Amino acid sequence: MGFLDYFRRSAPHVEQRSAGSGFTAEVMRMREAYISGRTGLGELTGTVSSCVALWQNSLALAKPAGTDLFDPCTLALIGRSLALRGEFVALIDGDELVPASDWDTRTRNSKPVAYRLTIPEAGGGRSMTALAGEVLHVRINVDAAAPWLGVSPLRTASLSAGMLHSVETALSEAYQDMPFGSQVVPMPESPDVDNSNMASSFRGQRGRVLLRESVVVQAAGGPAPQQDWKPSDLTPNLQGAVPIETLASARSSVLAAYGVLPALFDPATTGQLVREAQRHLVQFTLQPVSDLIAEEASEKLGGTVTLDALTGTQAFDTGAAARSFQMLVAGLAAAKEAGIDAKGALAMLDWTAAE
Repeated sequence: MGFLDYFRRSAPHVEQRSAGSGFTAEVMRMREAYISGRTGLGELTGTVSSCVALWQNSLALAKPAGTDLFDPCTLALIGRSLALRGEFVALIDGDELVPASDWDTRTRNSKPVAYRLTIPEAGGGRSMTALAGEVLHVRINVDAAAPWLGVSPLRTASLSAGMLHSVETALSEAYQDMPFGSQVVPMPESPDVDNSNMASSFRGQRGRVLLRESVVVQAAGGPAPQQDWKPSDLTPNLQGAVPIETLASARSSVLAAYGVLPALFDPATTGQLVREAQRHLVQFTLQPVSDLIAEEASEKLGGTVTLDALTGTQAFDTGAAARSFQMLVAGLAAAKEAGIDAKGALAMLDWTAAE
């Protein structure tokens, strides 16, 4: 070995990282899912805001039993967090729930065992660690690839949400930048001073009539033809892009993803349809979500907790229920007079729990 070999630098070390389903890829995927669930562009639209308001207000009216932790304010916060993020995490601190703004999870067998929580404070958040038994973690739309993460309804329909945001953004920019109401006013050749005075006189008029053109006749030197004196409208024609139909379709898809019947926002809707939409939202969307909240609370609090979203929102047809009760009483009385076992008759109607 020569003398200069001692001063030769070795080859640079090649850093190797795991790929595919490795740790780095998992962390990046989870953070992407977390960020996408929080700041989707569709959240800026009025349609999503209406759905979120329905979720949080309906859950605020829910009737809890078995615990004092679920006051209307906390239930509304849970509903808003589930609608926008797909999950809700709060520290169980004695007789109150302390919501967390951010969290990291450590899992075992796909179940959380520990959390690193960020608790929001007015002067800045604070971080703390807690075991799974000390944290209330509610998740909806759980994916099998990451069962410890919740998915918001908006993210399950990200294509429709993106289209809704794009259409509303395009329309807002069109009404802001396009020359609606502007016209090209023909005028004969005049000195520049006269043209400037005439153009400045248009600025106080509605419709932004600021453009003008010359109607000089290039041949024969005769007067300008009469048709050249007609103003030309510059308002763009948006009918070819069917923005109204596209906006309505994207809005209906987002509403359906939140469990809201699109007919609820139809201008021609009726009272009966509003009640049906209310029942559909609560019975098929919010009551199952309430059951998930109650199940998580029962597991973490050590007692039976129930959450009834139907009674508080009156998501049932009161008139039909009264008529059904009247017919049921008449049927039971007739069955008793005829010597028929009323319990067996109710069992035939699949009302096995009736006495």
